[in-house]
Amino acid sequence: MKTSISGKWALVTGSTRGIGRQVAIGLARQGANVIVHGRSAEAAAETCAVLSELSVSVEVVAGELSSVEGVESVIQQIREKVGDIDILFNNAAISQEAQPVLEQSRELWDKVFQVNVHALIRLCQAFAPGMQKKKWGRIVNVSSGIADQPDLAAYSVSKAAVDKFTRDLSVALKDDGITVNYVDPGWIRTDMGGPDAWDDVSSVLPGMIVPVLLPDGGPTGKGYSAQNYKMLSDSYQG
Repeated sequence: MKTSISGKWALVTGSTRGIGRQVAIGLARQGANVIVHGRSAEAAAETCAVLSELSVSVEVVAGELSSVEGVESVIQQIREKVGDIDILFNNAAISQEAQPVLEQSRELWDKVFQVNVHALIRLCQAFAPGMQKKKWGRIVNVSSGIADQPDLAAYSVSKAAVDKFTRDLSVALKDDGITVNYVDPGWIRTDMGGPDAWDDVSSVLPGMIVPVLLPDGGPTGKGYSAQNYKMLSDSYQG
């Protein structure tokens, strides 16, 4: 049995296009009000136009997650517009150009980790306390099945860090009515995934939002696959 999210506020980072837009649409179809996030308000226009037809409330926040200041600006905008949120869907991420692992610079690692890890952690720190007050919340972090590709080590390791943080945070929040899980969308044809990827972006629904719709008291600290809607094996989780 799935939980109702009708009327709850959901933030989906990086939701102006690609997987994030699909997630925003999927949540809105379930009745959630959605905060669309992107680098600019103009970029959010198309997503907002789709959501406006689904009889939910929509807000837009713009800001880069590539800097500490940008993350704090996003947090402040959300607090001013809606206050606390109920659902945090950390979708925004960046990848990297392939290059030998021993040649990947400190600057590259810092850039990838700022968006993929540090911003994600800060958003959790900012909005989980509000969920604790309500004794209800859903946090979903987007993972990746990428492995054994040293030329993409900065990206791969950042996603491994996301998985571990997800599991640690789930333990901290397990008694507060908050589930914290991660989901692997698969290899998707997006700007990041590229034209040769196996699956179209539409294939991520409904699997991407399964962790949001878990019943109260449902699994937490787990990984899910958007392509088969199932929990990933313990061996995948490490």
